[in-house]
Amino acid sequence: MAEEPPAETAEHAARLAIRKTYKLFIGGAFPRSESGRSYPVRSASGDFMANAALASRKDARDAVRAARSAFAKWSGATAYNRGQILYRIAEMLEGRRAQFIDEVAAASGDGVSAASEVDAAIDRWVWYAGWSDKIAQVHGAANPVAGPYFNLSTPEPTGVVAIVAPAESSLLGLVSVVAPAIVPGNTVVVVASEERPLPAVTLTEVLATSDLPGGVVNLLTGRVAEIAPWLASHMDVDALDLAGVRDAGLATDLEIAAAENLKRVLRPVPASSDWAADPDVQRMLTFMEMKTAWHPKGI
Repeated sequence: MAEEPPAETAEHAARLAIRKTYKLFIGGAFPRSESGRSYPVRSASGDFMANAALASRKDARDAVRAARSAFAKWSGATAYNRGQILYRIAEMLEGRRAQFIDEVAAASGDGVSAASEVDAAIDRWVWYAGWSDKIAQVHGAANPVAGPYFNLSTPEPTGVVAIVAPAESSLLGLVSVVAPAIVPGNTVVVVASEERPLPAVTLTEVLATSDLPGGVVNLLTGRVAEIAPWLASHMDVDALDLAGVRDAGLATDLEIAAAENLKRVLRPVPASSDWAADPDVQRMLTFMEMKTAWHPKGI
């Protein structure tokens, strides 16, 4: 005769599943989408994982406004202070490593490589944090001039950067486009991977409890084809990173829209790109402007 399951096991089996509905991340807060819409996020095997907000045009405008409001404080902070804040975020990512591994594994269907991707993402965040107080020293210059003057060039942040996160690499790819944009003092509006948004949402939960000022990173979830055109045409966005755009026609339309206010555009990264490859500073420099100042000698 079969034994009856323990009472606590039967009670656990009878509980209703708590289906999460994740919100957006704008200005350091977690608002619902203005549209009230959401969509189901499923694992690689098709199992339901959670609901994510479907961001609208109004949400995109709110995110740009938050990013612009945060720009003066973030870009005005010392490079050393920005580096310390970003390094602390890496420590917090390490503390939630197990959760990130579970989410990356569920999204990709590859539990074997999930741990290495999460470790690489944390290491990459640390790598970029270390550049915060070095990028100006390495890529600034004292220019030779004919005259009794000093001529000094130093890189400065561009402003508000809109980013379409990579679709395939839900965490490492995300870190690889967000970190180099905010390290030099830019603020960002990120459109998360449409099919794999949960690692990005978890990252914002880390950011919300860190020392990062609200508005430096803003996250929108939903359809890239719906959100990205409004960011590309927004006159208060200074640069556009199309890393995660896979539709060639959409990419062209976004570049055309970005030309209205001469945004700096970083074109899509091929889907076959290896985000685990060693990074370089070029992505940081893309979203920096060189400021040159003249000063008389002897004064």
